[in-house]
Amino acid sequence: MTLLILKNDNRHFLYRSSFIIGQKSNNAVLCSQSMDSIEHTARLNAIFNTVIDGIITIDEKGVIESVNPAAAKIFGYQPEELVHQKVNLLMPMPHSRDHDDYIENYLTTGLKKIIGIGREVQGKKKDGTEFPFRLSISEADFGHRKIFTGIIHDLTDLRQAEKALEENQNRLSAIFDTAVDGIITIDRQGIMEMINPAAAKMFGYQVSDLVGKNVKTLMPEPHFSRHDGYISNYHKTGVKKIIGIGREVEGKRKDGSTFPINLGVSKVPLGDRVIYTGIIHDISKEKAAQEKVEKLNAELEQRVEERTEKLAEVVNKLLKTNKQLANEIQERKAAQAELEASREQVKTALQKERELSELKSRFVSMASHEFRTPLSTIQSSASLISRYKGEEHDEKREKHVNRIKSAVRNLTGILNDFLSLSRLEEGKINQSPSSFNLVDLAGAVSDELHTILKKDQEIRLHTDQDNLEVYLDRHFLKNVMINLLSNAIKYSDQGKMIDLKLEVGDDIRITVKDEGIGIPETEQHNLFERFFRANNVTNIQGTGLGLNIVKKYVEMMAGKIEFSSQVNIGSTFIVILPKLDPSAP
Repeated sequence: MTLLILKNDNRHFLYRSSFIIGQKSNNAVLCSQSMDSIEHTARLNAIFNTVIDGIITIDEKGVIESVNPAAAKIFGYQPEELVHQKVNLLMPMPHSRDHDDYIENYLTTGLKKIIGIGREVQGKKKDGTEFPFRLSISEADFGHRKIFTGIIHDLTDLRQAEKALEENQNRLSAIFDTAVDGIITIDRQGIMEMINPAAAKMFGYQVSDLVGKNVKTLMPEPHFSRHDGYISNYHKTGVKKIIGIGREVEGKRKDGSTFPINLGVSKVPLGDRVIYTGIIHDISKEKAAQEKVEKLNAELEQRVEERTEKLAEVVNKLLKTNKQLANEIQERKAAQAELEASREQVKTALQKERELSELKSRFVSMASHEFRTPLSTIQSSASLISRYKGEEHDEKREKHVNRIKSAVRNLTGILNDFLSLSRLEEGKINQSPSSFNLVDLAGAVSDELHTILKKDQEIRLHTDQDNLEVYLDRHFLKNVMINLLSNAIKYSDQGKMIDLKLEVGDDIRITVKDEGIGIPETEQHNLFERFFRANNVTNIQGTGLGLNIVKKYVEMMAGKIEFSSQVNIGSTFIVILPKLDPSAP
């Protein structure tokens, strides 16, 4: 027999092998069996150095004989720092203190506490920190002595992962238990597995009442009877009716009453099985608020229509109506405050209602002022005319007759503005395009406005042709021209010129330019709003509706309006309209 001693990184491996002596040049030749042992030893050595778990061998005194790189790394050492050291160097107190007694007791009594069993223990790194690892110890008896081999598996990452998992589970449980909306999970057969407190309360149950029951318990007919068939059909065909979509459905409480809910269902694969999670939001309050708003809007629309029809006939009742409208506005504000807590679509509806009420209030305020002046003029002039009876008073009578005519025109203009705005907003006006000569229309409008021109004012028509054939709504375009030219006359002084320019090319352009008082720059962004009047026109009669109406007419003809203005220099308005094809359908 021969003894092979292999040394690697302070570790020794001893093997005994048979050998054959050969006589050649006085040298011994190892037999093939010895070479196999060397290869086997090298293989074991490679395993020892490359395994992930730590391996440490100690003698009967607890002295480390060998340590693989993995074990040294686990404890924060180099291998050579541990060989010949007591193994209790790697143990925290009190295990470090008691270890020698444990080995001695085992060698004396044979009583095992960990050898051949394996368990989780604490280790101590070079820097003093402690960590958990699983230790398995085996015993090898070489006759004259024993060695003990420890296999070490670091559990630090596992424990950290377990801790993170536990924290995540606790966090998810807290979210599940405290969520405001209901959460229910069911299996493939529709059996409820988990129900959060919010869902149980929503349906009038305790959580324990629902676990293990079919989810159709919470559904009214016909969904109660159809639910199992729906799940079965989905599993067969994969056709979704609600999964991943969400929709409004009805739920059934324990007392049999039904209520509306928003239900979102998602499919959750869990390894070898699938569950379905439903998120449930009770929308009873939102539905009730929505119905109330719809009812209020219907009532409001009906009253607005009634008021609009009466307004053109009974102007002298506007002041009385003002009080009634104020009461209605107050009622709407109270309703708005009550519904303020509901969702955004409810707020939008109430905002529309408030704007409409404010519009009526502003019109009443405007009309009561604008009507009062011409009516007072008519009354006083009519009274004075009765005093002038002889021919010598013809001039004075004519003066007051003209004042009455002017006041009537103002009243007519106010009513026309409001009625036009009302019909436009209610959608009661439709386009009726036809072919006509734009130059002829401009001439007719200029003639019609001749009577309101101030002294030495003149409307100058600019066009490069006598015949500009267009296909538009003649009535819409006439109202646009009248409004723009009337404003130019009204807001310009005596002797100032008003220019009306007509152009037909790729599009149709109508330009009205005046030399009037202009619009302050800081107020120009409000120019097309209803009832807007700039602060430099307070002494000039007007409703503030004309340009708003012009803009609506232009937009109905798929056009746009642009303007520029400077105070005390004048304003220019340009209406740009598309050319329509009369042959198009």
